[in-house]
Amino acid sequence: MLRELRVTHEAWPLATPFRISRGVKVTADVVVVEVTQDNARGRGEAVPYPRYGETVDSVLEQVRGITTAIAGGMTREALQEAMPPGAARNALDCALWDLSASLTAQSVTAQLGQGALPALTSALTVGLDTPDAMQAAAVRLRAAPLIKVKLDAGNPEAQLRAVRAGAPSARLIVDPNESWTIEILEAMQPVLVEMRVELIEQPLPAKDDEALEGFRPALPICADESCHVAADLPQLLKRYQAINIKLDKTGGLSGALELLQQARNAGLQVMCGCMVCTSLGIAPAFHIARHADFIDLDGPLWLKQDHPGGARVEGDKLLAPTDALWGSGARRIP
Repeated sequence: MLRELRVTHEAWPLATPFRISRGVKVTADVVVVEVTQDNARGRGEAVPYPRYGETVDSVLEQVRGITTAIAGGMTREALQEAMPPGAARNALDCALWDLSASLTAQSVTAQLGQGALPALTSALTVGLDTPDAMQAAAVRLRAAPLIKVKLDAGNPEAQLRAVRAGAPSARLIVDPNESWTIEILEAMQPVLVEMRVELIEQPLPAKDDEALEGFRPALPICADESCHVAADLPQLLKRYQAINIKLDKTGGLSGALELLQQARNAGLQVMCGCMVCTSLGIAPAFHIARHADFIDLDGPLWLKQDHPGGARVEGDKLLAPTDALWGSGARRIP
């Protein structure tokens, strides 16, 4: 067995800036891994995330550091032990899933024993801005069945009311991205109920979320930055009612499948999310999202241009990328 590994950095411009409480993004910077073997090819994409101490260069270095092991036939199972969870392992793990599909001519869907990927109801995001700008953005999305609203600590009530005015019928998720205090969270409870919000995602900084122990929320609170892998669950059960599974946090589809199973066993609700990425990045996540209560896979929709055959919105549903992009079991090198 002889494999070759190639890793590159790609920058994909966004159509409009993506604003959250931690800053503004205008480009999706992704790391793409390609593993080839016996005329078969597997690819995986990951997003280095500064919030977790990652940079493009650090992820490239991590991937290159395991080149010899991958060339020698390292399995997905061995990869979980050899690397910590994060973007580098995500790109490699997903590339190995894709390679396995190509080598065996058996799709990832078939390997998981599941039927064709369904169309999904995914949240579309209203980015952080002034209340007037957020209302205008909500008006443009008012036909969407589910909207995620990015908030901060500045004027969250006005921002949320503006979005609800712009999209009076949509289901709402709010995401302060760790910007609130427990006092803000407590004060916002009646507003969240009045605005018919269904889920609040990571309101407090992960380092401060012990304050949630004993807190009785009016609606479920979802761990995002606080939840990476299945080993986090025992602590999270004291503080949250839901978790957000992202492959860049779990270190790939393998870790995400384990986290999904253990979260369900623990009685937690599940969201499946993503970073701002291309459709190559969210294609594996569809295998988690099909089992989730809330889905937030609109990352590629922020791009000026995505991969051919990428995810697309049809009506009020998000359709998975075409099989040719990832996981089909039919990709061979000419």
